Amino acid sequence: MNYKTLLLGTITLILLGCKADTKTSFVSDTYPDIAIVRAMKNVMWDGALEGAILLDTISNKRGLYGLGPKSYLTGELLIFDGHSYVSKVTSDSTMAVEETYNVSAPFFVHTNIQEWETIELPASLKTISQLELFIDSNTKAFKRPFTFKLQGTVNNATIHIQNLPEGSKVSSPKEAHQGQVNYPLENETVDIVGFFSTEHQGIFTHHDSFMHMHLITKDRQKMGHLDAVEIDKMTLYLPKL
Repeated sequence: MNYKTLLLGTITLILLGCKADTKTSFVSDTYPDIAIVRAMKNVMWDGALEGAILLDTISNKRGLYGLGPKSYLTGELLIFDGHSYVSKVTSDSTMAVEETYNVSAPFFVHTNIQEWETIELPASLKTISQLELFIDSNTKAFKRPFTFKLQGTVNNATIHIQNLPEGSKVSSPKEAHQGQVNYPLENETVDIVGFFSTEHQGIFTHHDSFMHMHLITKDRQKMGHLDAVEIDKMTLYLPKL
């Protein structure tokens, strides 16, 4: 093999490796229960808006939980106990929620949980920051990252749905959130799915949080990324050790 052929082959392998990396679906070697498809930072900073995973290609849907945005940041996705939901903006005050697996995500995190342990949240716990501290202090023996869920009632909450205008280019979180619509909720019975990690900021949590949570109302008419909440009475579900 001559020098030019060897050099060309090396360059080709490097280029192919770089191309594959942006869409890699990988499972942590340390925590194999969590599957992570691409990273949030690839979407927010690199503009990788196209689908990296079609949800229907996840083969094991038993006890499946997952979340992420819809491709091209045109909605929010949530899988709750094997049921897949997508929410889309229809106006500044209304949304549409559909149950379907025929949808893709630019980044996504998912896992399968069959058994849960329950903890009643203390009455004094009301906010997301308090919840994060409570979960962190009660899961020192857990493998991390892990998923959790909450069920109960909220006094109020704010959720958002990504609604990026068609044809938009993204190179920063600010640009990624163009068109986002916020929805206030009051006195709702809800289910919340979250993923917790102290090591995955920019991968599946934002840079200022150890949690990424999506909320869906009991009637399945409202769903989105959870930004703020005042908890009324809720039960925390953690993976059974």
